[in-house]
Amino acid sequence: MRARIRTARKAMVVAAVASLGAGLLAGCADDGGNGGSDSSDGDSGGKTTISVGLFGTMGFKEAGLYAEYEKLNPKIKIEQNVVERNENYYPALLNHLTTNSGLLDVQAVEVANIAEVTATQADKLEDMSKAPGVDKSKWLPWKWQQATTKDGKTIGLGTDVGPMAICYRTDLFKQAGLPTDPAEVGKLWAGDWAKLVDVGERYKSKAPKGTFFMDSPGGLINAILGSEKEKFYDSSGEVIYKTNPAVKAAFDLTAEAAEKGLVQSQTQFQPSWNSTIANSKFAAIACPPWMLGTIKGNAKPDAAGKWAVAVAPKGGNWGGTFLTVPKSGKNVKEAQKFVTWLTAPEQQAKLFKVQASFPSAPSAYTMPEVTGATNEMTGDQKIGPIFAEAAKAAPVQVIGPKDQIIMQGLSDNGVILVTKGKSAKEAWDSAVKTIDNKLDQ
Repeated sequence: MRARIRTARKAMVVAAVASLGAGLLAGCADDGGNGGSDSSDGDSGGKTTISVGLFGTMGFKEAGLYAEYEKLNPKIKIEQNVVERNENYYPALLNHLTTNSGLLDVQAVEVANIAEVTATQADKLEDMSKAPGVDKSKWLPWKWQQATTKDGKTIGLGTDVGPMAICYRTDLFKQAGLPTDPAEVGKLWAGDWAKLVDVGERYKSKAPKGTFFMDSPGGLINAILGSEKEKFYDSSGEVIYKTNPAVKAAFDLTAEAAEKGLVQSQTQFQPSWNSTIANSKFAAIACPPWMLGTIKGNAKPDAAGKWAVAVAPKGGNWGGTFLTVPKSGKNVKEAQKFVTWLTAPEQQAKLFKVQASFPSAPSAYTMPEVTGATNEMTGDQKIGPIFAEAAKAAPVQVIGPKDQIIMQGLSDNGVILVTKGKSAKEAWDSAVKTIDNKLDQ
């Protein structure tokens, strides 16, 4: 069962980076998934079967990595069991960890949940820092730290990260009289999220009919907070979202954008939001690499090549996943070997090329799969270097076990209300009431 927590009570935290968007289903990709196991558990034809529990479309199979590993290791067979949405996957995983039963050989953990797992379930998971072939220097320092306990045990190896950029429609920017070259666009808001809102006002003054500057208030506040060093918890584990000036400033700036009609009245990842992508209803969106997959999955064919990627006002991160090896798995040592190989820089680079899941291994940033990466939605623009710089610029941020609850409250029960006619104060009060009620449960 999920541990209870109260705002007055200290909670374990880790120093890390993440910006946990409301409604985030899979930090590394969209939430396709096959909803079940690819085949049954157990040995297959005398082979050792490694069972892998995932959420959403993480892309390992789609990128051919399972087939490659099986070819390199003929006595190994990989089976994945996929739950479509993390909100369904994680409660079941936490229950299995708590009871130490029903766990697969490999279990994915989304960054939104890694603090809770690290703080409360580390004894059920292998210390991957001691696995043969694992070298912590291969990962971004903050990514490694996310899954590391206070006594130095690392319970999971990072797959992807979500370095923040701004994706925008070049055709809509042009119609609104704004520059379209990524370097020039980035200069418009460099160093200050308030400048992004200013650009939104410029866009609105000449905007194509029926369009908004940004996709949602939740996406904007999420991006702003993802670039802050301290957010909802302090380093001692205290919940500080109500007293942290950075949180209130992000809320107020987003509310200002909503009051000025610069953001749609939409909640991300909902069907109605998906349709605004298809119908080209907004010009810009806070955009980690995996968001390009979401855009592609919802856009009409004629949108291909009309998007571009610019540097965000400040470096930040949104999303990312870890692979853990439960001690109670049937094939612990083989699972450790597999996870070590699957998260190596070479495999991370291949995954980015196919799935747009950006590597957490910096050495992958100089590999051709990253440096030469393009995307169907962004035409011939080389997008890898932009995301690489964003990943290196992301701040070391404290994450608490209930970050996702707080972020969702600020978004779904907060700033979106301003787009529906509520004042910023009314929206803030609504968010605080919702969040505190959930934290007290």
